[in-house]
Amino acid sequence: MREVQSGLEVAMGEGYDWADVTAPGIEEIEALAEAARAALPPAFAKAAAEVAIRVEEFASEAMLADLGIEDPFELTGLYDGIPLTEKSVMDPGGHADVIWLFRRPILDEWVSRGNEPLGALVTHVFVHELAHHLGWSDGDISSIDRWWE
Repeated sequence: MREVQSGLEVAMGEGYDWADVTAPGIEEIEALAEAARAALPPAFAKAAAEVAIRVEEFASEAMLADLGIEDPFELTGLYDGIPLTEKSVMDPGGHADVIWLFRRPILDEWVSRGNEPLGALVTHVFVHELAHHLGWSDGDISSIDRWWE
């Protein structure tokens, strides 16, 4: 038990008091996603600025049904929009592109990994969904990103 406490003391500062710590809320997850957006290389900054970020506890029932997902903990993020590679001046207006991040599944993934900073996980989910906005397929993303292996 002492080894674990020593590791926590190093990570959180010696004598860290866990008594009043709460799980990060929607606002904290959104702030982490905004920080990820702000840290993007200039080549992706304009495209990222055009996408709204929405954080919810879970994906809606409709989203899950559309994707054929039964367990809401399986979906940490979702891009909702028309990828830049498919956009046309003929597209009807009024529907903003959105990157959805789902707090509870993200926190569940974070806890299950046990060794990943929360900011890194939120950044990864955000960048993955942004890649869909850029027109990348899941196959394209997985060919360069081994995060989920």
